[in-house]
Amino acid sequence: MDASSEPPEGQAQEDETPQGKHASNSQNGAERRAQPRAQADWPITIALSEGYFQARLRDVSSSGVCFHMDRAVPEMTVLRMQLELPGTQGSRRVDGTGVVVRCQRVAPAMEHFEVAVFFNELGEEDRAALRAYVSPEAG
Repeated sequence: MDASSEPPEGQAQEDETPQGKHASNSQNGAERRAQPRAQADWPITIALSEGYFQARLRDVSSSGVCFHMDRAVPEMTVLRMQLELPGTQGSRRVDGTGVVVRCQRVAPAMEHFEVAVFFNELGEEDRAALRAYVSPEAG
């Protein structure tokens, strides 16, 4: 493979940055997500063994969510979550169980973390509602 078939320098970074409601999946391999996702900015309730915590969603897909939280959650932690998915005819409550696949501190001086969760239990109706929400036709 010659150098001209490689993506231009910096392209992978651009592909990973969501623009508008919907974020596109990259064709060059930089994007690892299998499902489309949509940016989000509303509360999510997280149930951990220590109790219930409020967090703020960053994005949603039919396979998982990413949110910001004031505490670290170790990778492979199983947690329950509940969110209100906005819609044109009111909101829909979505409940599920997921596994933490990534937890990163947002800034060195802050106790604020970005947590990515893969759904391992989600009802088909809830998954369909998330799929409809993130579909390009929905936005």
